[in-house]
Amino acid sequence: MTQEAGAEERRRLRAGDRRELIARMIRTDGTVVVEELARSLEVTPSTIRRDLALLTEQGTIARTYGGAMSAGHTTEPSLGQRSGLAVAEKDRIGRWAAARIGQGDTVILDAGTTTGRLAHHLRARTDLTVITSGLTALRELAEADGVELITLAGTLRHVSQGFVGPLAELTLSRLTADKVFLGADGLDARLGICEASLQQTSLKEMMADRGKELYVLADSSKLGQAPFTAWAPLDRAWTLVTDSGATDAQLAPFRALPDTEVITV
Repeated sequence: MTQEAGAEERRRLRAGDRRELIARMIRTDGTVVVEELARSLEVTPSTIRRDLALLTEQGTIARTYGGAMSAGHTTEPSLGQRSGLAVAEKDRIGRWAAARIGQGDTVILDAGTTTGRLAHHLRARTDLTVITSGLTALRELAEADGVELITLAGTLRHVSQGFVGPLAELTLSRLTADKVFLGADGLDARLGICEASLQQTSLKEMMADRGKELYVLADSSKLGQAPFTAWAPLDRAWTLVTDSGATDAQLAPFRALPDTEVITV
């Protein structure tokens, strides 16, 4: 079959056949990425996301950062693997969050790729204090002379490039902030922030209580997802900042919360 004929066949795939093909690709390759599937099957990323959502409901697959994996596969992606996913979306979210930070503010930045982009947009700022547990933010701000940088040094989780544990929590217990910015492996309107370990959720929960304003930065691939079993509840007023690719169905549970503002960028 020629390349042109193969492309024409993919365009003619019915939705059910396309989902079966996606499931077969995941069984073969282990993981897939939304953008790559969209290019391969010549449909829009939103169509692929709907396909993946249905396959997830059927228990065929499990959602991941910007893609999917075989059901039952719970390996945590490394920070390096995550850094190549939803790049434009994370940058828009980070830029929006940076614009909310005022002169003289003290802010807490969680570990992660989206908070790393937020840190990137703070490099030229002055009269700013940043408290962070993430190596990505530390690298971005290490040479930012106008930013006072405080690290929550504890035990390094190599896979997520963030510090956790009692030493990080002890340092945090002595600090407060104007604004807190958290990332998420998954985000559920009822359960809160999903992470791979209880050490992560413990620190996030504590971070959430140390600031006057709380923001959760999560691209749309994280919404409604529960890739792991550790949770940090969000039991105070907070703002969800996500990308414009989020669907109404994804956003509805968060918009229904009484003390939650939803921002799409």
